Amino acid sequence: MGLAGLPMSEGANLTAPLTEAEIAAARTRIADVALRTPLVPMRDGRTWLKLECLQPWGSYKIRGATNVLRARLEAGARPKAIVSASAGNFGQAIAAAARSHDLRMIVHVHDRAARVKVESLKQLGAEVREHDFAGWWHIMETRETGGEGLFIHPVAEREVIAGAATAGAEIVEDLPEVEAVLIPIGGGGLASGIAQAVRLKRPHCRIIGVETDTALPLRAALAAGEPVTVERIPSFIDGMGSTRVLDDMWPLLSRLIDEVIVVTIAEVEAAIRRLAAEHHVIAEGAGAAALAAAEKAGLERAVAIVSGGNIDATELRRILGTAD
Repeated sequence: MGLAGLPMSEGANLTAPLTEAEIAAARTRIADVALRTPLVPMRDGRTWLKLECLQPWGSYKIRGATNVLRARLEAGARPKAIVSASAGNFGQAIAAAARSHDLRMIVHVHDRAARVKVESLKQLGAEVREHDFAGWWHIMETRETGGEGLFIHPVAEREVIAGAATAGAEIVEDLPEVEAVLIPIGGGGLASGIAQAVRLKRPHCRIIGVETDTALPLRAALAAGEPVTVERIPSFIDGMGSTRVLDDMWPLLSRLIDEVIVVTIAEVEAAIRRLAAEHHVIAEGAGAAALAAAEKAGLERAVAIVSGGNIDATELRRILGTAD
């Protein structure tokens, strides 16, 4: 169930295009919390990095989480608890926002979530409930958690998408001639938000989704013309890739995404090493995937979204210690 007891597709109102006013309101609402992250050129002179890994709690999720919670409270919500489902990054961001308002926080995570993210959730005071991936994805699709409190979806909320859109607004201000933006695909909220903000100023900018070859739900959906279930092979990349595109996100993604570039785990690991060596940036797998795709495609005036930097230390040591 969504807003005011409505089904998610009605309450979320995701399909109407975001307006400049909504994005501006989100920017104002999150200004004291979220950073305006830098847009850094790579040495090749063709690709820029949007370093969302520098945000508080290590990911872009602080934008949407802060915006949605503050918007609900401004609208008069007085929940007994805030409830969400997350692979870790959104959970940290919404837990931090809930703590600042003295609200109880419950986060449902899957059992492949990075331990560094799960421990951070606990340190933020969240109650963590772990599920196998299928059980967790059921919550993502249905929002069913037993009526514990106000459920805020980590992706399929208009205010979450508007929060993500603030990053897109920054991109076109900092690089007005941008020709392509590459965005890792998890639930699709980041891509949907950035795409809408960028195209308000650059209507013909290419929006490229990035998936790994271990899970290709968006590529499969675009080929089939509708969401389909695909195989998902677990990997250290926990912030992207699922078994199916969320039905509520499909209308947005099918309209906004021009193409999908597929990268391998090895290519993502190489991008993590390059980010560390050339830019002294620590990126998680999803955060490095867009750079891997940009290098593969050889695009001009392209922005790769480095969406997060929360990677387990053991995985980081393994990757940095492995030669290309």
